[in-house]
Amino acid sequence: MNALTTMMALPLIGSLLIAIIPSEQVLRIKQATFITTLLVAISGVLTWIKFDSANTALQFVESAKWIPSFGINYAVGVDGLAIVLILMSVLLAPIVVLAGWNESEGGRWSPKVFYILILVLETMMIGVFAATDLFLFYVFFEAMLIPVYFLIGGFGSGERAAAAVKFLLYSLFGGLLMLASIIGLYVISGANGGHTFDITRLSELHTYMSSTTQNLLFLGFFIAFAIKAPVWPLHTWLPDAAAAATPGTSVLLLGVLDKVGTFGMIRFCLALFPDASKTFTPLILVLSVISIIYGAFLAIGARDIKRLIAYTSISHFGFITMGIFAMTSQGMSGATLYMFNHGFSTAALFLVAGWMISRRGSSTIADFGGLQRVTPIMAWSFFIAGMSSLALPGLSSFVSEFLVLVGTYTRYPVAAVIATFGIVLAALYILIPVQKALHGPTTPGNENLSDLNLREKIAIAPVVAIIVALGFYPSPLLNVINPASAHVLEVQGFTDPVPSESAGK
Repeated sequence: MNALTTMMALPLIGSLLIAIIPSEQVLRIKQATFITTLLVAISGVLTWIKFDSANTALQFVESAKWIPSFGINYAVGVDGLAIVLILMSVLLAPIVVLAGWNESEGGRWSPKVFYILILVLETMMIGVFAATDLFLFYVFFEAMLIPVYFLIGGFGSGERAAAAVKFLLYSLFGGLLMLASIIGLYVISGANGGHTFDITRLSELHTYMSSTTQNLLFLGFFIAFAIKAPVWPLHTWLPDAAAAATPGTSVLLLGVLDKVGTFGMIRFCLALFPDASKTFTPLILVLSVISIIYGAFLAIGARDIKRLIAYTSISHFGFITMGIFAMTSQGMSGATLYMFNHGFSTAALFLVAGWMISRRGSSTIADFGGLQRVTPIMAWSFFIAGMSSLALPGLSSFVSEFLVLVGTYTRYPVAAVIATFGIVLAALYILIPVQKALHGPTTPGNENLSDLNLREKIAIAPVVAIIVALGFYPSPLLNVINPASAHVLEVQGFTDPVPSESAGK
């Protein structure tokens, strides 16, 4: 059992152990869940340390026959892009458990169900980034929907049932389109060397496809990933899901699961359909720019703090998608780093917002006036998270957003210039709610709110530390991401634009 399989197995083993703990022993269930996620995080960090950044081939590879009659294997492995996202996933899981210590209370089912779902979801998150067999990837991709559906519908608030169903329907629709494309690839592979779901062999099939076939198969994958990401106009499920879900579930939903969409664009859209990717790039860049601007305007007008964070994510995913389809090494590296940084900045926003909501009993931004005076540590945590979200220099998101814009400008300057207005809008959608919630006179009802307790301080401290550390020193991640990004583009025949002679004069 290699490192990746071990990481996937640990949460499942933990969930089985929790299943035998009596439901009334809630504290023991919480402790067992936290210890399990902490062990997975340690395993992930050790795997990260062992990863050879100079080697662009898949590492920690393991393969075993699963359904040999259909050429389906249990096959896993990671490159520099996948290992970064797995690291993000396993680091966020124990933080979510610790920060949302009481989130499981008041749900339709017992806390035991809540924590089992969290652990099962963690296995799926690792598996979807590690899978190198297309059928295995699809299984993880669809299986993730089950725990998320029950986490939203069973433990959320407000219109949680409607939000859970909307999330499920959107995701299932995209999954069916991708399944149709997977079947098409499987059929084509049978006529060109034997049926297979191995992504390395499938990446060679584009030379045997007509442009029409490649375009249709590409769309099946891209629409599924654009829904998951989400990209405008396939984003409408996200605000409802984020508003209804518990803060911890929202962290995993926006911080990790949505990255599956943008990761899939790199791993499958570009790798399997390079010609179709070039064909659809202008359209995708337009959608990305619209997502950046549209999401920002929605965030500016938001009155609910959880919906505000969801709208900002629509804008951020526009930047990520734009960086991917800029087809430059800087854009690709920036997009991958953006995924990691967005995971932690969004985690900080949702976790602190969840604590604010639980104390105030309201998610309306106007109800949080004057928190700086009453709860300074909580207010400063929200402020730092907000500044990271608007890509303030010195915080983690700045580096990734800068790389995306520079990488895009070298090939598509118009798109980069328009997207830059998203930075201006970001200042509005962050600074306005910060001013309303943290500063000014104390809103009646906030006078006696309690500041963060020790558990909450311990939970938010590593998130803030990562945001600040990567703002000043992103090299540990970029040293792994850059070779992998360059390799992805090189294998698929994409090259960075060559500066013109006139540009250097």
